[in-house]
Amino acid sequence: MSSLYARLGGEGAIQAAVVLFYEKVMADPTLAPFFAGLDMGAQISKQIAFMTMAFGGPNRYTGRDLQTAHARLVRDGLGDSHFASIARHLDETLAELGVARPLIDEVIAIVASTKKDVLSR
Repeated sequence: MSSLYARLGGEGAIQAAVVLFYEKVMADPTLAPFFAGLDMGAQISKQIAFMTMAFGGPNRYTGRDLQTAHARLVRDGLGDSHFASIARHLDETLAELGVARPLIDEVIAIVASTKKDVLSR
């Protein structure tokens, strides 16, 4: 079976999904404050690289591990409700882009598997 990355459509599909995803995140008043002051272009690039790696594509991710990358956000109040909102926005993004439900479910399962690291638990 081909990688989830390939089944989602590869680089172009991941790029389109991440850009639309961050549009949704930044429009969410419960999430946008966590991104205040960030270079969103750089954030989008990091997220594309991370998702590419996480979904079995070429590994070009050179960022920090999830716990380190989110430690400040956890100190600033990032919690379960925020994590759920992120997953919902990603689910909605993929559905909007016409991704089949079984593939969306695979993506969300991978996202769910990161929750302990992201929330420093």
